[in-house]
Amino acid sequence: MRIKTRGVMALLLFVCCAGSCSRRSSEDASVSSGGRDGKVTVCLLPKIKGIAYFSSCAVGAREAADELANVDLLYDGPTDGDPKKQAEMIEQWTVDGVDVICVAPNAPDVVANAMREAQDAGVKVLTWDADGVPGTRGFFVNQATAQAIGEGMVNAMVKDLGGPEVAGDVVIISSDATSANQNAWIDVMKPALARTKLNLVTIKYPGENASAALADAQDVIKKYPNLKGIFGISSVSFPGAAEAVEQSGKTGQILVTGLSTPNEMKRFVRNGTVKSVILWNTIDLGYLTILAAEAFASGKLNVGDAAFSAGRLGEKPIAGDHILLGDILVFTAENIDQYDF
Repeated sequence: MRIKTRGVMALLLFVCCAGSCSRRSSEDASVSSGGRDGKVTVCLLPKIKGIAYFSSCAVGAREAADELANVDLLYDGPTDGDPKKQAEMIEQWTVDGVDVICVAPNAPDVVANAMREAQDAGVKVLTWDADGVPGTRGFFVNQATAQAIGEGMVNAMVKDLGGPEVAGDVVIISSDATSANQNAWIDVMKPALARTKLNLVTIKYPGENASAALADAQDVIKKYPNLKGIFGISSVSFPGAAEAVEQSGKTGQILVTGLSTPNEMKRFVRNGTVKSVILWNTIDLGYLTILAAEAFASGKLNVGDAAFSAGRLGEKPIAGDHILLGDILVFTAENIDQYDF
């Protein structure tokens, strides 16, 4: 493990823990005491802090840190999804001399230089949830393949609308136009939709902004009279789109499907606005990311390995430099109450 030059940061963390931890966000995690010999300092950087999706990932991350006992975990990120702030945080953590930075890049190009500089300084860098520019990280902790996610959403929409013979317009409400994972899913969804009788009429990019997602959904509901379905392909745009359909009184006429946590979507599933919610186990994603980070820093995980022993998750396959969590989950009225995240 590298010798860390973190005197000021360690002092600040000590003072915080001793006298003012109650003022910190409940999402911040500093597990055990920082700076001790044998500890691995891991920073977990989400696209945006304060939304249910990434908060549930942080729960799994804390579970892994507690289980390992040799990890000092810091979970932090921009509250507005600004990738420039992500880059600034990576730069600061590099100066602090942390061991591993796990990045969910909102705009891979914007954070690429900071990630490269971290690697050049000896910091191990992983991506999770969304991948970065080639050469900026060692491994990507991949929740599911773009093919499985994109086709899963299209298949769910076709099924929920009544089958392959149903025709009509659909729209996609994404997040930022620079979001690499959403763009990869869209690249899969377009040809999958072309094989159906559904017509993709537009794609909206409201960013990670709930109000903008709601407004975009309201706009397409008014603009397209033959609208049959809305795909909300971020955990912010999906509930926003469902809310817009509910407010418009068109529940049952326009279906919404997409990606979000089950807890965020239970109300809409129960009232019929949504029939299928697509995702993966976000707690497991955070858990796997921290296990991979510790193993990478400790030399137990190396490029070329075919599998990774991931605690309670068992053996997880590695495809190239992608550590694979597993397949997508589909939450419906029949099973959604079995999940709590």
